[in-house]
Amino acid sequence: MDQAIDDVLRALAHSRFRCKFSLGAREQEYIRRKGVRTIFRHARDFIARRLAPAHPHNDGKQTPMKGHPVFIAQHATATCCRRCLAKWHRIPQGRPLSAAEQRYVPGVIWAWARQSPECR
Repeated sequence: MDQAIDDVLRALAHSRFRCKFSLGAREQEYIRRKGVRTIFRHARDFIARRLAPAHPHNDGKQTPMKGHPVFIAQHATATCCRRCLAKWHRIPQGRPLSAAEQRYVPGVIWAWARQSPECR
């Protein structure tokens, strides 16, 4: 695992708010039904549309708390809004995400999902 991702997941493990999130039976079934590649593609698409712009529409409220495994993972990994990206991942607000950052965020989501006991 990338050291930066490992470090941020370790830090997030100490957040009572972030630790509340886990993938339930419905989300696990959705992942099994759709396949990991499709879910990862969804994550990349959500990041590109909802987080990548310098000033995302409705920033801070653009990621639902439920309804898709990626949404849950985004809240667990603090990749849900630009403020959380700045605080936890040191990705500055007010500028578009770079291509590398748009690859990093789904990587964090995937690493969290793989570590989640429900996913093993």
